Amino acid sequence: MSENLVIVESPAKGKTIQKYLGPGFEVLASYGHVRDLIPKEGAVDPENGYAMRYEIIDRNQKHVDAIARALKKADTLYLATDPDREGEAISWHLHELLQERGALKNKTVHRVVFHEITKRAVQEAIGNPRELAYDLVDAQQARRALDYLVGFNLSPLLWRKIKQGLSAGRVQSPALRLIVEREEEIERFVTQEYWTMTAHNEKDAQAFSARLHTLDANKLDQFDINNEAQATALRERLLQAAQGSLLVTKVEKKQRKRYPSPPFTTSTLQQEAVRKLRFSTQRAMRIAQQLYEGIDLGSGGTVGLITYMRTDSVSLANEAVAELRELIGQRYGSSKLPETPNFYKTKSKNAQEAHEAVRPTSALRTPESVKAFLSEEQFKLYDLIWKRTVACQMIFATFDTVAADLAATAGSFFRATGSTVRDPGFLSVYEEGLDDRENEKDNALPPLVEGERITLLDIKADQHFTEPPPRYSEASLVKALEEFGIGRPSTYSSIISTLLSREYVELEMRRFTPTDIGRIVNRFLTEHFPQYVDYAFTANLEDQLDEISRGEKTWVPVMDAFWQPFHQLVDEKMGSVNRSDVLQSRELGIDPASGKPMSVRMGRFGPFVQIGSKDDEEKPVFASLRPGMKMDSITFEQALELFKLPRHLGENAEGKAISTNVGRFGPYVKYGSEYASLGKQDDPYTLTLERALELIAEKKQKDAEKLLRDFGDGLQVIKGRWGPFLKQGKINAKLPKDRDIDSLTLEECQALIAAATPAKPAKKTAAKKASADEATPVAEAKPAAKKTPVKKAVAKTATTKKAAPKKPASKSSKTP
Repeated sequence: MSENLVIVESPAKGKTIQKYLGPGFEVLASYGHVRDLIPKEGAVDPENGYAMRYEIIDRNQKHVDAIARALKKADTLYLATDPDREGEAISWHLHELLQERGALKNKTVHRVVFHEITKRAVQEAIGNPRELAYDLVDAQQARRALDYLVGFNLSPLLWRKIKQGLSAGRVQSPALRLIVEREEEIERFVTQEYWTMTAHNEKDAQAFSARLHTLDANKLDQFDINNEAQATALRERLLQAAQGSLLVTKVEKKQRKRYPSPPFTTSTLQQEAVRKLRFSTQRAMRIAQQLYEGIDLGSGGTVGLITYMRTDSVSLANEAVAELRELIGQRYGSSKLPETPNFYKTKSKNAQEAHEAVRPTSALRTPESVKAFLSEEQFKLYDLIWKRTVACQMIFATFDTVAADLAATAGSFFRATGSTVRDPGFLSVYEEGLDDRENEKDNALPPLVEGERITLLDIKADQHFTEPPPRYSEASLVKALEEFGIGRPSTYSSIISTLLSREYVELEMRRFTPTDIGRIVNRFLTEHFPQYVDYAFTANLEDQLDEISRGEKTWVPVMDAFWQPFHQLVDEKMGSVNRSDVLQSRELGIDPASGKPMSVRMGRFGPFVQIGSKDDEEKPVFASLRPGMKMDSITFEQALELFKLPRHLGENAEGKAISTNVGRFGPYVKYGSEYASLGKQDDPYTLTLERALELIAEKKQKDAEKLLRDFGDGLQVIKGRWGPFLKQGKINAKLPKDRDIDSLTLEECQALIAAATPAKPAKKTAAKKASADEATPVAEAKPAAKKTPVKKAVAKTATTKKAAPKKPASKSSKTP
């Protein structure tokens, strides 16, 4: 019998902790969250103090049952989930579930937290337990309720006004706005031409360059030289004035110091992993979790290699600093140690100083010493964290800088700058990555003395054009989210993955571009819900959640202040906004063949071009946009090309007409009344008859391989993904288990088909027939799509209606 039961979130972490605690302790995992809001309307009840209805997450039901069974044999329960709001909430949810079952009767319950999984940290936490922090639980509950209320109210509005399957989120929507606004800024950008004049010089056989700085006693601005004629004339004039040499009129020498970056927070770790390792934010956090939970180091046993990876703090424990200074002195020499430790101030208002920065649990555990036990990804990330942490406690780097003015004539001079590293300091270990600019290159200068003349080899005039701001990368987007106060570092990777999965944005060359639907959703939200995608409003709400977590505010008034005006606005917009206004079709021109207007717009199945309108006697014709085309940039000429489909290619040997088109499920070949999908390399606009016949032959071959028996009259036994089945028309029927197909009789199969339920017709998207302006942009029937069978939902446990977590009136030694 184990006297003590310890609950952690993951089994990997549990194995490490079990080793540190030894006999008398049993460690089990909750496998993350144990319950969540019911996934339907009414899960949060604003009319009843925002009471929340929860249910156990199906996949974790067995883990909750295992914990309840193990608790029967224990005297004390230690809730040891992660040391943040989410971890506190998981402990609270588990406590509530066990209490409802009566499993906590006569049990002592403790909450313990540790920020690194080392023997010292784990044993110290067990020796110093605390109670559940209800302020943290309240903050997490408020966040969850807000996200639910926004999602369950805004998303249906998007379905009605734009298309099915869309979603809006309290944090996701402002993040989308950032990406769309950057794209619009790029599109509005007007390129400007400018020229620079560079003198190429030589002294004592050493070549160096200098940039024209001042002309006729006026400092040059970027656009003072803005065309080729002006640049050519100025070059000739300066060459004529210089006569092969420049006069050194001023030499200024300085020392510049560069200080190391602070140790990693969650945000800066994600940014550097994206920049330097080319990881996604999600991948970086997954690998960091592995390093935190524990790695088997062979004879050294399993040990957590880094501290908790979800933190806003840049502080380091005193013992960690002492160990770092010892390592730096031994490995890099005492000259690389500052006289006193470097101290970094945490910027985040809500970062608890008890939380440390992300650092190695032991700096003496060098990357090379553990490399053999790590995967390639784990090693790269651990190496990054180790180097950043070591560098943060080293001396600054020192540079010698020189600036020299080289005159061509009175009042006109070039300036040469250069720098050399006097002492690399921390740079000998680590240098922070950059987002959108290159590292400054050293321009080594020869010794220069005021009053001397140096040889001018040539003056070159170089043409340049201004460039628009760069699109966001994952690193720069995370940085922007943090600067605006949108979300929290632990949520950044999920924000990005949601935007990608909803197809609101795409990653092209590791940069984000908004899709057509992303632009429309953003335009709708910024026009009709400006407050709720406002950066300052979103940041202020995050601050209020932080205040709740610190016990400075209660959560229900914060919820009321948000919900009441938001709910009224949603109701108002549901009735006042027209779908056609939201989709904002764009006129492209007049179709030369029909004389009717051509427009581009968003339909229920994506963007399309339409010729004509619903008011015409003849129905409008439609064509879907091709991959890569954008609604905001498609031209009239490109739109005309789309109406070349369907293309008639000819006939097959059976005399069936063959054509190619694009349907709801992609490009296809049609032969008679049957279809064959195009390959990835095939283009319906250029497909040849020969290639179409190949695709048809391949389709027939696949169909023949699927046909196991044919009874005639359309009654067939077909090979399916999960085994053979009977098919006749649109009716499918299961075959008896363990029955040989060859032994089936016609009468048996007819009886099975008769007993089978006919396939239900597809549901209409609306009660009324859609107007022509909202019609699906498909000219003819589509080939059948390959559908993934939907598994029936397992019956859920009875839901539990829970109001806000309440602090107990009196505290017992048995429960927190």
